[in-house]
Amino acid sequence: GNLSWLRECLDNRVGVNGLDKAGNTALYWACHGGHKDVVDVLLAQANLELNQQNKLGDTALHAAAWKGYADIVEMLLEKGARTDLKNNEKKLALDMATNAACASLLKKKQNAG
Repeated sequence: GNLSWLRECLDNRVGVNGLDKAGNTALYWACHGGHKDVVDVLLAQANLELNQQNKLGDTALHAAAWKGYADIVEMLLEKGARTDLKNNEKKLALDMATNAACASLLKKKQNAG
């Protein structure tokens, strides 16, 4: 959730899609931690890989749904995050949703196609 550090990295053209050892992106961790301000900055990057899957097959959308951050789920969906990607356990983000608000947003997006 360190917004000033993130901005400095982006200003210095550090790759926005870099992966850690588990294959997670900065967007994944921002969604996992509920850092809406960081998610907002990352989503504004033109070359962001929105649907990058980590080594477990999880995307940022999986993380936000699992952690119950409906506001972040909504932000990701508005940017075009895919709801049809399954992780290594064959679970969609919808399957991992831990609250009704996240599940409702994901169902609505899936039904809209």
